[in-house]
Amino acid sequence: MNVVSRILALLLVCQFALAQEVDDGDPLLNRPADRTYDLILASGYLKVGLYENFPPYSWQEEGEPRGIDVDIGRRIADGMGVEFRVHWITPDETLDDDLRNNVWKGHYLAKRRIADVMLRVPYDKKYAYMRDSTGEVINDQVVLFGPYQQEQWQIAFDADELEGVETLGIFQYHPIGVEIDTLPATYLTSAFGGRLRNQTRHFPNMAAAFQAMARGEVRAVMGMRAEIDHQLVLHRGNNFRPAINGFPGMGKQVWDVGMAVKHTHRQLGYAIEAIVDQMVRSGDMAAIFENHGLRYSMPGFYQKILNTAATD
Repeated sequence: MNVVSRILALLLVCQFALAQEVDDGDPLLNRPADRTYDLILASGYLKVGLYENFPPYSWQEEGEPRGIDVDIGRRIADGMGVEFRVHWITPDETLDDDLRNNVWKGHYLAKRRIADVMLRVPYDKKYAYMRDSTGEVINDQVVLFGPYQQEQWQIAFDADELEGVETLGIFQYHPIGVEIDTLPATYLTSAFGGRLRNQTRHFPNMAAAFQAMARGEVRAVMGMRAEIDHQLVLHRGNNFRPAINGFPGMGKQVWDVGMAVKHTHRQLGYAIEAIVDQMVRSGDMAAIFENHGLRYSMPGFYQKILNTAATD
């Protein structure tokens, strides 16, 4: 082996080593490896940050990852020619906390647990450039990119009990279920002078809310559309239907969902964005949602570029 070949081989070994997790024997001092694009390719795998216990987006079933974002993560890893690995995210109090703990710094109890890319992040320019009271950009350590879905709020109702949901006023007289500590929970207990508060029932998740509707304890459920659609598939035996009403005074009711990487890993972001862009434009992204029995809406970002309306 000549000198040049030896040097190249040594560089490849060093790259692979740098891409791996580092364990110095003291968990309090461990730090995540700085897995840049080249080092991720050298390591042979991509760690995709996904929220745990969050169907239909991402969850585990008999130890195997399942969900829309799992399928998207696999396609991204395949497009990069590396193995797909899940970095499970336990949601903290705010999105800022989730980005800090899982994208650019790591949680103080698990410094080495950090994702290469995080999915299901709101693609919102105002949020991306939001500043604190001193004028500093709050999220300057991350880059938000790659919108791949448009999400919105949705109500599903029991058609055996209600003829329809034209306005929210009907829930002055009929109980409606929401997941606790979510925007729908806040909205329904405070909107319209609090007139819906006494009929709002809180549940730990969407599955529990739909189970309550199946038992006749509530007449409707409010949540994110993909969550609602997922439960409608699971409850096909019931006469549950999606409503068509709006939400007066709620603020942002439709938003794009994208991804996030550490601000120093923009090359990785560009590579992933190219893969996701092709998936959205070709219809592969819509097919993933359809395979799960869900409706897909193209992000507003692409609607403007392609001059098309969202698919319902």
